[in-house]
Amino acid sequence: MDRRLVLFDIDGTLLKVGSVNRRVLGDALIEVYGTEGSTGRHDFSGKMDGAIIYEVLENAGMDRREIAERFDRARETYITLFRERTTPADITLLDGVRQLLDELSNLPEVHLGLLTGNFENSGRHKLKLPGIDHYFPFGAFADDALLRTELPAIALERASRMTGKNFSPSETVIIGDTEHDIRCARVLDARSIAVATGNFSMDELSAHAPDVLFENFTATGDVVTEILNQQF
Repeated sequence: MDRRLVLFDIDGTLLKVGSVNRRVLGDALIEVYGTEGSTGRHDFSGKMDGAIIYEVLENAGMDRREIAERFDRARETYITLFRERTTPADITLLDGVRQLLDELSNLPEVHLGLLTGNFENSGRHKLKLPGIDHYFPFGAFADDALLRTELPAIALERASRMTGKNFSPSETVIIGDTEHDIRCARVLDARSIAVATGNFSMDELSAHAPDVLFENFTATGDVVTEILNQQF
């Protein structure tokens, strides 16, 4: 079997988080900047946590230099509050995810990682609560860049260091629930698998032409087949 590097998004792809995430970010920004900006109404889908902080505060009239001066404190405050307040009851593991990860992790030539807009420590907490963090020994996160399209190269470099193998684009699959994930696959010329379990419908995702599109991950065998498919 040919080897595969499979990079998963988190929110909307593996799981969903209740309203605690938005509330915590708002509280962290109020603590650090004195305003939550547009946090209450902002669309977070597929975006980097760091970029979200800039966007919601710029919407409140702050300039980027002012935001940058306190950004590290804001990130750490958000992560601390998120880990303190978020419980297993706030996390919904999406249908078919555990079965899919079990199946993939039993294939010796398949290597799983993360490619996500989450900061690592808050993203890992989301995965630990339903007990799936152990499937992902490495990844690329919002700590690593402000632009999501910069993450694929970082993920490949970490995969190489972790496994001792260099993965080609044809051996790499990026899985997510937004157009941003599809775009990340194109950056590498890798295979994209989109899933309509987040905030975007099958039709909306189809408009961005992923290589494969699923409604959800309940058909484990079909998803695994597409991950291992060489024809793209």
